[in-house]
Amino acid sequence: MDVRIQAVNFDIAQRLTEHINKKAERLGRHFPAITTVDVILKVVKPETSNNKEVVVTAVAPGIEDTVGTKTADSFEEAYDKALEAIDRQLERLKK
Repeated sequence: MDVRIQAVNFDIAQRLTEHINKKAERLGRHFPAITTVDVILKVVKPETSNNKEVVVTAVAPGIEDTVGTKTADSFEEAYDKALEAIDRQLERLKK
């Protein structure tokens, strides 16, 4: 599975990259058909609380692309919530 991370207008920390890859691998174990996970990280203006936005797209052949967009105080929290949303979408598609 290919994990592509794009940080818009900032440099991503190694710790955050590791977190994203670790959680994406877990999603890949649940749904082995996923070939690519695209992650876009943005800081929403103005800089207030809940200004970290994450857009996650999971791509699998034969299945409609699933997208999760979440905003939170940290990128890790927003990413985890977005993956939960994608997980729920994929569970519905499996049935």
